[in-house]
Amino acid sequence: MAQLSEDAAVFGGPLMTIEEAAALAAERISPVAGIETVPLAQADGRVLAADVAAPRDLPPFANSAVDGYAVRFADLASAGETRLRLSGRVAAGADAASLIVAGFAVRVFTGAPMPPGADTVFMQEDVALDDGFVRLPAGLKRGANARPAGEDVGKGAPVLAAGRCLRPQDLALLAALGLTEVAVRRRVRVAVFSTGDELNEPGVPLPPAGIYDANRSVLRALVTRAGAEVVDLGILRDEPESLGERLRAAARDCDLILTSGGVSTGEEDHVKAAVSRVGELAFWRIGIKPGRPVAMGLIDGKPFLGLPGNPVAVFVTFAFVARAVIALLAGTTPARPQALPVRLAFPYRKKAGRREYVRVSLAPGADGIAVASKHPRDGAGILTSLTETDGLVELAEELTSVAPGAIAPFFAYDLLTG
Repeated sequence: MAQLSEDAAVFGGPLMTIEEAAALAAERISPVAGIETVPLAQADGRVLAADVAAPRDLPPFANSAVDGYAVRFADLASAGETRLRLSGRVAAGADAASLIVAGFAVRVFTGAPMPPGADTVFMQEDVALDDGFVRLPAGLKRGANARPAGEDVGKGAPVLAAGRCLRPQDLALLAALGLTEVAVRRRVRVAVFSTGDELNEPGVPLPPAGIYDANRSVLRALVTRAGAEVVDLGILRDEPESLGERLRAAARDCDLILTSGGVSTGEEDHVKAAVSRVGELAFWRIGIKPGRPVAMGLIDGKPFLGLPGNPVAVFVTFAFVARAVIALLAGTTPARPQALPVRLAFPYRKKAGRREYVRVSLAPGADGIAVASKHPRDGAGILTSLTETDGLVELAEELTSVAPGAIAPFFAYDLLTG
């Protein structure tokens, strides 16, 4: 990751868009080093380290797609019904090499190998049995209901590219090709801190003016769902000297340092100053609500992300900023979640130049388009506004108001959290 400049324009200029922030990160972040080979059973969610080509045909042999009767198309009458004697029977997993098909029909079952020479299969419900013979209707095309060897994937064909975040269906394909293990990138190690003298661990008695730390709980879960390894380093107190040393210690052992709180411009926001002292910092004033104060920098060559202190802002900025940084470190391409159109049931006013995410609940609409209702409280510290809603409606920078009935993009929480 190249050096990040502490540019006056970054600190005090126009608000940066999410896309500009993502581009800045993409220019400066390289995937973590380290590749390991893991069994397929442990590969879900891991990032593929090398291209995979098919070691064999899939399927490996021609087989029947249905329960029915295999024949040679050349033996069928050009018009009208064909009557052929049965010469045998083959089930899935059986050997069909010795069966005679020329001038005959063979009883086959789904997945059974095609007898040598057979190229077409009649479905059993379309065939009439007649004392050791079958009567086959006219009109079936050559090759119907037969799956040739390599129909899915031919031997040597590329199947999965390096950088792919493996999904259950990918593992099924690798298993079908006979693979038992796969080379993947090492998991990204993410140091997670919360900052602030007011924070306390859940379960301990609260002092006057103390609150329990919620941010670390949400960040641990979000980091894990992003496919990374959490290194929980607790609560950082507002002590400038110890802050810097704890951050440097995290940089020695982790690939990314992720904090919440202390990155705004107030006198008690010490994290920004600590990062500036022990590393280099570029401060992103991202045009996003809830959010905006997000810091990115380097500490001993390791990327640092400082998220806002309010828990809803932590959730939103992780979903749209930090998750992309983890993806880059993991060696995969960050993908914007797929938004769905919804119809708004509320009016809304906002400032131009800022992208806003509104917490909403969905209900079925009469025309098939879901209707989004805004949560009654939208403060960045209202955690129930996340637990009592279904996702976020996105309102673009250029908008200053929307009216009921407007169509807007909606992001479900399940898509934002992985």
